[in-house]
Amino acid sequence: MSMPRFGPAGKPPSFKGPTPETPRFLREESLDALEYQATRGVRIKQEEAEELGRVAKECDVALSIHAPYFINLSGEPQTVENSKKRLVDSAIAASWMGAYAVVFHPGYYGKRDKREAFEMCLKALSEVVEEIKARGVKGVYLAPETTGKVSQVGTLDEVLELCESLDMTRPTVDWAHMHARGGGSINTKVDYLKIIEKIEARLGFEAVKELHTHYSLIEYGSTGERKHHNLDEEGYGPPFRPLAEVIAEQGLTPVIICETPALDVDAVKMREIMLEVLQKVGKRA
Repeated sequence: MSMPRFGPAGKPPSFKGPTPETPRFLREESLDALEYQATRGVRIKQEEAEELGRVAKECDVALSIHAPYFINLSGEPQTVENSKKRLVDSAIAASWMGAYAVVFHPGYYGKRDKREAFEMCLKALSEVVEEIKARGVKGVYLAPETTGKVSQVGTLDEVLELCESLDMTRPTVDWAHMHARGGGSINTKVDYLKIIEKIEARLGFEAVKELHTHYSLIEYGSTGERKHHNLDEEGYGPPFRPLAEVIAEQGLTPVIICETPALDVDAVKMREIMLEVLQKVGKRA
């Protein structure tokens, strides 16, 4: 029975050891994914990154990396140049640690027309792709993320168009961001399935089968996301169980990175729900 991978966005709060030992800690919790957080800057040294990668491989923990939050590929010229460098640095760090994806938020609309801002992101990202190819980076793809604020470039359609247009790219689907940006738009299996089907129609089944995703419950307002919440907090969406049912019924094996404040604790809970759903679907088959 195929099983998605689960893990936290960053080191769990309860883990006090060195970063390279994080995968071993996660394995003890039956987790098998980790998104290394470079959100405040790419500061990891090559030696430490390589050791993290070695331990992750030994423990069969899939690694991804979240690039700095300061990226804005649709900003002023110097901002764009700095953002491109941060993405290149993230891709190099990913190659050191054997991470398969560099997750990032593409940019902001600002006072620009939305299409103009998107085209700026596309142009800048194409230049990043060429640069990392020239640097010999392989086995790493750039993974633009669906964003949670209406001021940000990163609707599902925009993310898919970036990935349709460029080599070395695949989408990151943040379910909470999409739910918040849509004003609470994801509530049922049908809601999830429509998104999955759109991705498959545009990028193919392989892109969907091993989709890189983020999940948490989220609070939102008129401008989009406000705050992430834990899995057991009531009154927030999107619900996890319908997503698990779609994954099981469609035979998908995504990576699901937990972005609730509880991180690994909720990742374990999600994995247990997933196992329960898989068993039920298996019995019906």
